[in-house]
Amino acid sequence: MKTTSPKLFIVLIVTMLSMGNVSAQSQKDTTAFQMNVIVKHDGTEFVGRIISQDAREVLIETATIGQVVVPKHEIKEIRALAANDFSITGVYMPDEVFATRYFITTNGLPIKKGESYIQWNPYGPDMQFGVGKNFGLGIMTTWVACPIIGTAKYSIPLKEKTSLGLGVLLGTGSWSVPEFAMALPFASMTFGDRKANISFSAGYGSVRHPQEEYNAAYGTYRTTKVTEGRAMFSVAFMFKAGRKVSFVFDSILVPAGKDQMVTGVNYYWDQNTGQPGPPQTYKYKKERPSFSLFIPGIRWQFDSKRAFQFGFAGLSSGGDTVPVPIPMIQWYRKL
Repeated sequence: MKTTSPKLFIVLIVTMLSMGNVSAQSQKDTTAFQMNVIVKHDGTEFVGRIISQDAREVLIETATIGQVVVPKHEIKEIRALAANDFSITGVYMPDEVFATRYFITTNGLPIKKGESYIQWNPYGPDMQFGVGKNFGLGIMTTWVACPIIGTAKYSIPLKEKTSLGLGVLLGTGSWSVPEFAMALPFASMTFGDRKANISFSAGYGSVRHPQEEYNAAYGTYRTTKVTEGRAMFSVAFMFKAGRKVSFVFDSILVPAGKDQMVTGVNYYWDQNTGQPGPPQTYKYKKERPSFSLFIPGIRWQFDSKRAFQFGFAGLSSGGDTVPVPIPMIQWYRKL
């Protein structure tokens, strides 16, 4: 009997989300299209029907606290709402503020100009800046500033709910290991919007690092630079389960590489001559097993500027799968 593949399971999730939007649209009358959201500069939101407005203020009728007068100089944005901005029960569902990120990977959705944020991790910060239309730059590092990795991503909207992201990560070992360098160009195809989306990403990670060889004859070490690279893939998705709660899934998939025959060199001391003997070469097999990282989790959106998420990761390599006992914890804050 055939089993359901993980990819088919994810497709079913996205399909059910789409059906939910259709159902919500069919259950609402035309008044849903007359609703607006007023966003103040401090992040406060008022959802309801605008009764009147002039050059100084806007009067809005909300379902929770009744009529509210909002001064115009405090308003950042007034946006008309559509049926798919509401849940099946009629609750307003705002866009996920940090929808361009999962746990580790990004997606094809654009980070808007001026929509900068910082992601705090236990190991260090990750800052992303919207510097242009559909273009963002960022930097991530650890608390000891090693390594330091710069990021760049350009998003290309293909259709209403289809986006392509092209980006690169470039890193250095900075002050600790200046010989270390890495590069990871990638592409992400994302289907969906800031309320629900799924992304398929692919890239090629290359690392250049120092490697020491020991000379037994002289008792010395020789340092050489080695470059290694592997293809990398990712499947990630998120969807809002409530006004402030989203489910997030992230993954990194590295297929098994072809085993390599590596040539090594032995240096020894010739006891008969009392001199170093000629170097002897030997060969050994260097295995390149597969590697996978899976992180399901939950994100809480406190307000329009702050969020918190956590999840538990699982590692798989060479056929062995083990859970990571330490949870993945992250804090988001808009800059």
